[in-house]
This record gives sequence, structure tokens and C-alpha cells, in this order.
Amino acid sequence: MATLNTTEAVQKAVQAQSIVDIHTHLYPAAMGPLFLGGPDELVTYHYLKAETSRQLPSDITVEAFNNMPTDKQADVIWSTLFVGDSSPISEAQVGVVTVMSTLGLNPRSDSLYEFRTLYKDHTPESYTDLVFEKSGVGTVYMTNDPLEDVEGGYWNDGFDLDPRFRAVLRLDSALMNWPAPVEKLKAAGYDVETSLSHQTFSEIRRYLSDWVKKMDARYMAISLPPDFTYPSEESTSTLMKECVYPTADELDIPSAMMVGVTRQVNPVLKDGGDSLGSWDITNLERIARDWPNVTFLTTILSREDQHELCVTARKFPNVLPFGCWWFLNNPSVIQEMTQERLELLGTSFIPQHSDARILDQLLYKWTHSIRTIAPVLAQKYDDLQNAGWPLSESDIARDIGRFFGGGRVLA
Repeated sequence: MATLNTTEAVQKAVQAQSIVDIHTHLYPAAMGPLFLGGPDELVTYHYLKAETSRQLPSDITVEAFNNMPTDKQADVIWSTLFVGDSSPISEAQVGVVTVMSTLGLNPRSDSLYEFRTLYKDHTPESYTDLVFEKSGVGTVYMTNDPLEDVEGGYWNDGFDLDPRFRAVLRLDSALMNWPAPVEKLKAAGYDVETSLSHQTFSEIRRYLSDWVKKMDARYMAISLPPDFTYPSEESTSTLMKECVYPTADELDIPSAMMVGVTRQVNPVLKDGGDSLGSWDITNLERIARDWPNVTFLTTILSREDQHELCVTARKFPNVLPFGCWWFLNNPSVIQEMTQERLELLGTSFIPQHSDARILDQLLYKWTHSIRTIAPVLAQKYDDLQNAGWPLSESDIARDIGRFFGGGRVLA
């Protein structure tokens, strides 16, 4: 068999693959105010707000900037980061340039007028179609919280869910900082107690089971701090052990853990004020060992933890690393992490998710990620050929389908 041009084969396979984005915070147009798209939402995302806070004009304080209406914030960000006296070179800034270029807009415009006009010319439904088509994304997994007042109303009243959007039951508001969730759970019809009693465990398991079935949730997910320990007498750990993991086992769905967020190290920045910390991954070893029949979708925020996560996944087949999350979603780190995972785990991981909160972010997060991941894959396929393995395009297409089609668990 002739030596395959792996760069061309990878690009061909990626272009043919409809991307399954397994973790986003996106909502369909039918969910009204939860749908976020367009230039003002994109430009005022907290990545760019945090970067703007470093360069604000002297007559605008961070507090004053935060209190501006969204469109005014967008104008300040645009004039500061994109029309100012420095090039928009950060990953988030280049992302906006990619979005505008992909939509046929001039990223060096002095204002957002052209972008705003294009967005206003679309309905939310048609804009969704446009972004999905141009990004190559076919399916997104949402982040769904039925205890959130607005979102819960949609699930309780019923709506026509765009089949490209799949549900994921988010657990943070139901479990974190117990007994804070008690009032909302009681209002939703679950007779929990302030104590972590057998009745509380039973009612939370009923809540989880009810909502997984009602939403057709494909997995359950929670974001955890770097000091999360298992097992522990701490309330979140206890609730995970007594409620979440047994429910995942019973319903045969994955439990996703996103670990390492340190909340509000700088509250002045609001959504942009969160940071990160390293997690003791021996906790993951204990979780995976105690629950061998549960698949643990795992992404960890600290770069320093990535090698140990790979080693843990080698030892526990039910640990499935996924994506390059949040502060890791930068090309240099994505390249390093993908190489490391391929060398230690082969194809048994999910290389990326977008974590997009604004629909437009799909246009750049997947473009940038694939631009980074594809050469890493091509090099590994070259190494495989050089070792003597006869490689075919169908081999590569199969692997790409697994990588970007949701993996073995969520395809």
C-alpha cells in the first residue's frame, strides 16, 4: 500500500464529519431569552470583558463598565480591543475576528454596525441554521437546570426542542452548598430535609431520575472546586456518593465532572472573576474504583493535572477524558494535551468540546481547535506509517468519526 498523505486525509475526514459538541451552554431559539447570539453577546462575553478591564480608558472604572447596558459595553470593548492601539491577538480576540471573517464581515470595521445589521436580518432560528452550517457542528449538548426559574418553566410547560440540541442535567444548583438547595427542591415537589438523611437521599435520587427521563438527558454534569474530596463528610461529596453515582449506575448514563474552578477570586470582574486550582486526582481513582459500571466524563481545569488524568484513565476504563476546558482552550495547550492523550490513551478520549455560551462561539472555537488538533493527528498517523502500519483513508475517517462524533459513549 502506498504511503498516505496524512495531512490531506485528516482534513478530508474532518470536513466530512458532522461535529457533535458534547458540552456547551447553548440553548435553542425556542427557549426564548436563554438563546444567546449575535455581536453584542459575543463581544461582551466575560473573556473579553476581563481583557478589556486591563485596558479601560482612564475615565471608565471597572465598576462603571460593568453597569453599562450590553450594547454600550460591546462598544467599549470593540473600541478598546479592536480599534485601539494594539492588535487583537489573544485567543478570545482572534476568535471574534474568525467569527466575523466567517460571516463575510470586515473585522477591522470601526464599529459593530455591519455585524449588528447582519444579525438583525436573521431570526434566531435562521441564525442558528447559519452558524451550524458554517461551523460544521451538527449536534450540541446543552447544560440544563430545571431548578432555574426561566429554564424550568420551559421544561414544565413543554416546548418544541430543536433535535440538534440534546439535554444534559446540570447538578450544581441541586447539590452544591447544602442546605441552600432545599427550598427550590421542595418547591419543585421533592420532600428533602435540611439534614442529609435517608429521606433526602431518596428524594434527590427521585429528582435526578425524574429529570433525566423528562429531558431525555444524555448525562448528568457538575462543576466542582479543586478541594473536592471523595469520600468525604462534606455535603456535595456525600450527595454524589449517595445519589448521583448510584443514579448514573441505575440509568446507565455517564456522570460528568468538571473539576478545578475557584469561584470569584476577583468579584469585581463578576463572571470573569473565577480562577482555577489543581485537584488531587487520587479522588478520581477512588470514585472510578467504587463505581466501575459508571462512565465518568472528566475534564480538569488545571494544566498541571493533565498528565495524571491520562494515567488515571489508563488504569480505569470508566474514566473518559474530554475536551480542553476554559483556560485550557488555547492552541498551545490544546496541542500539548492532544499529543499527550494520543500517546497515552490512543483514540479512547474525546479531544474537544466548545463550552460555548454564545452561539457564534461555535464558529471560532471549532475552527481554531481543529486547526490545532488536525496536525497533531496527522503527525501521529505519519509515525504509525513509519512504524510499518499500512494506513488507509477509511482508518482515519473512522477515528475522526469517533473523536468528533461524540465518542463511543455519546455518539
